Amino acid sequence: MKTLPLALASSALFAVPAMAQDHSAHTGHAPQAQEAPVADHSGMDHSQMDHSTQAAMDDASMPMGHQMVPSINIGSGTARLPSNEGLMPGVHFETGDWMLMTHGFASTQYTDHSGPRGDDQFYVTTMAMLMGERDTSWGRIQLKSMMSLEPLMDARGYPNLFATGETADGEPLVDRQHPHDLFMELAARVDFDVTDDGSIFLYGGPVGEPALGPSAFMHRGSAALNPEPPITHHWFDSTHITYGVATLGWASRKGQVEVSAFRGAEPDEDRWDIETPKLDSWSIRGTLTPTPNWVLQASYGDITEPEAIHPGEDERRFTASAHYADLSGFSAMLAFSSKKHVEAHDDAMDADHEEEGALTTWLAEANYDLDDANTVFARFENVANDELFPDHEDPLHDQRFRVSKFQAGYARRIPLGDFQLALGGSASFYAKPEALDAAYGKNPWGYTVFARLSLGN
Repeated sequence: MKTLPLALASSALFAVPAMAQDHSAHTGHAPQAQEAPVADHSGMDHSQMDHSTQAAMDDASMPMGHQMVPSINIGSGTARLPSNEGLMPGVHFETGDWMLMTHGFASTQYTDHSGPRGDDQFYVTTMAMLMGERDTSWGRIQLKSMMSLEPLMDARGYPNLFATGETADGEPLVDRQHPHDLFMELAARVDFDVTDDGSIFLYGGPVGEPALGPSAFMHRGSAALNPEPPITHHWFDSTHITYGVATLGWASRKGQVEVSAFRGAEPDEDRWDIETPKLDSWSIRGTLTPTPNWVLQASYGDITEPEAIHPGEDERRFTASAHYADLSGFSAMLAFSSKKHVEAHDDAMDADHEEEGALTTWLAEANYDLDDANTVFARFENVANDELFPDHEDPLHDQRFRVSKFQAGYARRIPLGDFQLALGGSASFYAKPEALDAAYGKNPWGYTVFARLSLGN
């Protein structure tokens, strides 16, 4: 038992080099889930049971407190996913009282986008994770780690037309996806059983994710094989790597309520270190899981100075999403987000807050496994962005433009023992105001081709 934290760290470090560099590339059924039955510590994996087995286990002759309850599917941080998305691929094994799971991928991409601001690049992305859990007489303990070698990339990351957020060499990143940190998660969760169908839980650590927004895009089945990160990333899940998180929540089969304190500042440009944890921001999230097919969430966050290039500017963010998955291999999500920039001016004893209008966005995405080998996927985004022209001398600086992105793609999945190789590509088209023609061209478009090797299939 004492060796488990060391095993988690060392195994994750070993797994990452075997995989390569990302996190914006989502897994082949990405780190989308970790089955965690509430108030049931038999150690059995109920997600793999057929209906007759489940019925037998639910027999009334079974002692109270040991009857099976529907499992809860956890994505990134403490966010939920539809139970029908099932266990994430990977390798599961036992050591002593602990059940361990390791998972990861290496993905190579080539992307090319047209227009004056378009760019092309070949790049490699990876993710590696190791999780451990054990049941106790009073609840459950989970240890979670996730890492990436994206810091090996150039600080400017890779092309992603109309995306904004974070910096490189002190300059705002525009039309680029920033690299993510070596440490993507180093956290723990402890559940204390209160009823047969409910628990109080604590989650947190030096690197984690607060209760804000849907599960991060690389963990959602609806984005499982999409090779491009959403251009709305900084509206929905930019807090998925946060240095300092503490969450308190109540979880049951039908829903979850949780509150978090966390560090509002996004990761800095030193992607190799663990930044000093701080709890200067807060969020609250409510989640409903009425059936194994659905997850509905709404959340609000008050985030202190998230962007380094906007010191003294806070953000108030609201998100809502509906995520659906069925046993046919279809997963889809519809989500909305609104964020406001809030500037604080010190006026003697009080602070006078000046609120700007909200920047809103919509996202719809889907992933469908047609059969055991073929997958199609699509994404639509519509976003109001005022950061496309960061130069203060530019006449379009701070102006808002509403942009839409349409993306569709295909992947061929090939099983290779404990691994899966996915080969595919996608094409993207954009709708934008004419005022952006000089910067982006009249009809910008782009494509991405990829080859991704994932552990588990």
